[in-house]
Amino acid sequence: MYKAPRGTVDILPTTSSKWQSLEQLIRTVCSYYNVQEIRTPIFEHTELFCRAVGDTTDVVSKEMYTFQDKKGRSITLRPEGTAGVARSYVENKLYSNPETLQKLYYMGPMFRYERPQNGRQRQFHQFGVEMIGLESPYVDVECMTLAITLVEALGIQNVKLHINSLGDDASRELHRNALMKHFEPCIDELCHDCKTRYQKNPMRILDCKVDKNHPLMDSAPKMRDYLSKEAKEHFSTVCSLLDDLEIDYVIDDNLVRGLDYYCHTVFEIISDDPRLGTGSTVGGGGRYNGLVEEVGGPYAPGVGFAFGMERLLIAMDASIEEESGLDVYLMPLGKEAKDLAVQIITMLRANGYSADMDYQDRSMKAMFKSVDRNKAHFAMILGQEEVENEVVNIKCTVSKHQSVVKLEDILSYIEDHESGEEHE
Repeated sequence: MYKAPRGTVDILPTTSSKWQSLEQLIRTVCSYYNVQEIRTPIFEHTELFCRAVGDTTDVVSKEMYTFQDKKGRSITLRPEGTAGVARSYVENKLYSNPETLQKLYYMGPMFRYERPQNGRQRQFHQFGVEMIGLESPYVDVECMTLAITLVEALGIQNVKLHINSLGDDASRELHRNALMKHFEPCIDELCHDCKTRYQKNPMRILDCKVDKNHPLMDSAPKMRDYLSKEAKEHFSTVCSLLDDLEIDYVIDDNLVRGLDYYCHTVFEIISDDPRLGTGSTVGGGGRYNGLVEEVGGPYAPGVGFAFGMERLLIAMDASIEEESGLDVYLMPLGKEAKDLAVQIITMLRANGYSADMDYQDRSMKAMFKSVDRNKAHFAMILGQEEVENEVVNIKCTVSKHQSVVKLEDILSYIEDHESGEEHE
């Protein structure tokens, strides 16, 4: 018996409607911010992720699904969405568009080889936003505001915005030297990954899950003490704009994010929603001014964020999911009735109504159970008498009202019923 590979799940019809509701809500919120959809390939050349994401990250060093194609080229299933968007931005010369700021969003499957757990699979789905073209604290806040708007629209509770600044290149170099000096006496006490990060990117030590309780972590030099004048002004403006918008936030000195391309503003949305667990990260992102250049393009600063969609679904308010169901379920009794039902169902669908029918010659009781399971608004009954009289029996499952309707009046009856009748 074949089974889905570990870390993958089937999205069955019983849950796909919830996915559709989430996707529709995302599209609606993005439209409010004039953010447009981009769709990039599910696999890219491996070098793209090594250069863009950074070979010191766990994503690149441990978690990528990489293979050689038939020509021997190294290909990787995308582990995140930003690198592919940056590559597309350069390849398709989006920087030459009249609008300097390109605001883009994506949704789709990503792949990371990690231990599966609730809300995190090896094939998972991610929604992300990238705003590329301007280095402005106003765009940082626009990006964070969009993320918060979506979280609030989903009904996720007890949410707090955590922010930090990673500064510019000059700030990061000063901070790097201070961190190396700080960790040097005790580097042998830290895990293997931290020892590797010490040489390549010591800031990533602050993000370690293994040594997070080590005394050196709390006493580590803070980036805010090494910010250049320009970086301080950028972060100060971000904080001031959030204050003006009355958005609650926490400045978190240990927030560094997990990917190498970040600079200046970084942020995470943390929730204590009981459906996710105390202190759960819903999503996050930040500014990445050098990424587009890193993948071969011109200087085009950007900022973005990403959410794991499985985690959003766990915490999504049940009221968000729209009540899905058929408009009409047809219940034919006998062959002639079934022949007529095929004509009626085709006519209903052609006029924009969702409809299905019984094909099994079942009893009325069994067919009414299908009406309930399909959450049909109307049950349409056709027997031999209805066929001879060229009528149908239509029952509204909400009001329980039942009417005999001529065949030529079916559409007008349904339209009048929807527009004029209130359901208690």
